[in-house]
Formats: sequence, structure tokens, C-alpha cells
Amino acid sequence: MSFTIAIIGRPNVGKSTLFNRLVGQKLALVDDEPGVTRDRREGQAKLYDLDFTIIDTAGLDEGAKGSLTARMQEQTETAIELADALMFVIDARVGLTPTDRAFADFARKANKPVVLVANKAEGKHGEIGAMESYALGLGDPVQISAEHGEGMGDLHEALSALMPETSEADDDDIADDEDISEEEAAQRPIRVAIVGRPNAGKSTLINHLLGEERLLTSPEAGTTRDSIAVEITWQGRQFRVFDTAGLRRRSRIEEKLEKLSVADALRAVRFAEVVVMMMDAQNKFEEQDLRIADLIEREGRAIVLAVNKWDLVERKPNQISQLRIDADHWLPQVKGAPIVAVSGLMGEGIDRLMTAIQQAYAVWNRRLPTAALNRWFEQAIQASPSPAVSGRRLKLNYITQVKARPPSFVLFCSRADAIPRSYLRYLTNSLRETFDLPGTPIRITLREKANPFAHKRKRPS
Repeated sequence: MSFTIAIIGRPNVGKSTLFNRLVGQKLALVDDEPGVTRDRREGQAKLYDLDFTIIDTAGLDEGAKGSLTARMQEQTETAIELADALMFVIDARVGLTPTDRAFADFARKANKPVVLVANKAEGKHGEIGAMESYALGLGDPVQISAEHGEGMGDLHEALSALMPETSEADDDDIADDEDISEEEAAQRPIRVAIVGRPNAGKSTLINHLLGEERLLTSPEAGTTRDSIAVEITWQGRQFRVFDTAGLRRRSRIEEKLEKLSVADALRAVRFAEVVVMMMDAQNKFEEQDLRIADLIEREGRAIVLAVNKWDLVERKPNQISQLRIDADHWLPQVKGAPIVAVSGLMGEGIDRLMTAIQQAYAVWNRRLPTAALNRWFEQAIQASPSPAVSGRRLKLNYITQVKARPPSFVLFCSRADAIPRSYLRYLTNSLRETFDLPGTPIRITLREKANPFAHKRKRPS
């Protein structure tokens, strides 16, 4: 079982920087502005020979009951309960503050092993602040610089004293992607990113799936900043779901922190296998929704359309059918993509949404039989012959599927640069209808067949 350590401390002491250093990636947002981290975030950390789970938390701060700050602290308290040990971080350049002293008492009351970390300890001022931290009564401070990677050896020594010994057999259980069979891959968690405009109800939906207030929610737009991953089991199937920050039009993004949040959301889309694009039922298919859907298609991810806050809409006959018509009209590039009406708050339509995610994932992974693909290709060309250029019809030789995820094909032909986009759209739509590939991106790459006579020169007349 993995050993879990929670990083705690007041805002802006470098907790997220240390988290990123230990996981080896820039997963958590980092900025000079205090209070960037709001939800708790988990990652797999490695420090030399030590492997453990690390939890980044919001800065410990006091707030009125029910306020966003108070709920952020509740998330931190939950992380402390889940952890086997704590890393209490202070800013050595600032020295001890009354807040540090107050929350040192909080850490002691948790009755868990505590490693005192004096971050930003480089230079003379850092050393002075680190010496002050002895007054907290949490033992010898480990002086580090998370930003520059200094003091990691000392941190390794302090953590080694807390962690149980791990056997080498544990490492053998971890297989590389190349060693995993198709059957094993089918049992791996489906990576799902929930994206959409601000305040579309993404975090509320995930909380309902989990059955707990795991993610912070608020009527105020922009509550979510980091892309937070949570594990969900639904009817025996495993999912790894990413909550993301709301995506606004680029012209409206002014603050540096929001730019970082958007970049983090885009990384979640690229990492995902299925992307659920959430829209507000009262303002659906707006320009930004169309831009987000186009981004998902360009990234080649399976897409599911979720119309949230359905409980606030006045019910009329044939509403769901009209949603299907509207989706195909506004998003022809993902024609047939599953569209589900849901209410993240009330739990309406959740079963249909999870089923749609699994169906979209299956289509995204589909490989077509070669014989059936060749028959379709011949019939498609006969039904609509290739266009002519300078009086000569372009020759289309054959097509083959080179990979799935998403379904991708190579079309061998003459004069690849002369084939118009309209003809490729015709082939794509025909593929989609013939082989039942609704909504998933389809890639067709053109490749010119080698001319066996190209090396021979013409005889002089």
C-alpha cells in the first residue's frame, strides 16, 4: 500500500512548487499570488529510491464558516486525515509568522509524523528564517529550495525515517504500456476530461459521481483553477476523471493566473481519451462552446456532449430530439457525437452520460476489417468518382487503417496535393455512416504512391 504524505502550510510558502518537484512534472499551478491552490491534488512522487503518494493542499487560512476559504481549509483537513505523514512548509526568507505558529499547533493535533520543511532557504536570509523555525517545536527543519532543487538529499533522509521499507517485488508489479495486452488495456481506467465554459457545472457533476464534496463548487465563475484528477468506479468500470478550469474566449483572458489555468485545462484535454464538453442548458451552443468542440476534434479525442442544468429547463415535447438536430447542425465535424441532458446537482441523466462515455471510448478504439474497408472504398469511389484536374481524373489506389485512437487511415493516390477538402469530407462522412463511427474524429492522410518509372529518362526524339 502506498505511503501518503500531505504538504501543508500557510499560503505562498512554495507547497505547489515542492509538489511539482517531487512528482517530476508541472502538475500544480504556481504563481506569486497567494491562494492559487484551492482543491487538494494527488500525485505519485519519487525522491531517489523513495516512491510515495503526495497531496498538494490549499494554504491553511482562516475564513468565515461556509465561505470559499473555509471550504478550502476543509479540503486541507481531509487531506491530513488521508495522509500517513505531513510535510509542514514555512517560508525561510520571511521567517516565522503568527499564522505559522497557529497552524503548527494544528499539525501537532493531527497526531501524525511531521517533517518541518524550511523552503526558500537559499542564501543568508533563508538560513536565519530556518533557525527561527526551531521555535515551532516540530524538530529539526529540513532546509530546501524547491524551486532550485537544493536540499533534496536532506529531505530524502528525513522522509526515509518515516516510511516503511518497500520490497523490490512491489516494483515488478508495474508494467510498461508496451507490455500490456489488449485485454489488459480494456480494464485500464478510461481517462475522461470534463471541459466547458466557466460555471457550466463541471465540479458539481463530478461531486455527484463521487458521492461526496471532493471538489470545491461555487456560484462564482472561476472557482476551479487546477485540473484535478479523481478515480471513479461506475458499474464495475474504472474511470480517471479530470475536472478543469472554465474556458473563456482568449480575448477575455487577462490575468496571468487564468492563463495558467486554461493551459492546464488544455493539457488535460490532450491527456484524456474521452472529453465531455459541458454546456449550460439555458445558453447552449454559444460561440465558445463551438470553439471548445473544435479544439477537442483537432486533438483527436472522443467527444461526448453534456447539456447540464437540465432541471432548470421547462420541459417540452421532443426536446431531446431537438438537441440531436441542433448538435449535428452546429457541430458537423463531430456529427453523431453522443449528446446527453444531465443535471449535476440533481443527478439526472448520470447513467446515460456514463454509458455514452463508454460507447464513445469504444468507437474511438475501433479497428475496421480490411476486407470491409476495401469494399466500402470501391463503392464510395463508384458512387462519387474522384475529381478531375486539368482534364485528367485523379487516381485513388487504395486505403488502409494505420491506427485507432482515433481511427486513422492512409489513402494512397496520385497528386495528393490536388485532392480537394470537399472530397475528403465526403469520404469521412461516408466512413462514419457505413461503419457506425458517430462523433469520433476520423483522420485521413494522403500519400502518393511511388512511380516505378520515375527514375527512367525519356528517350531523345
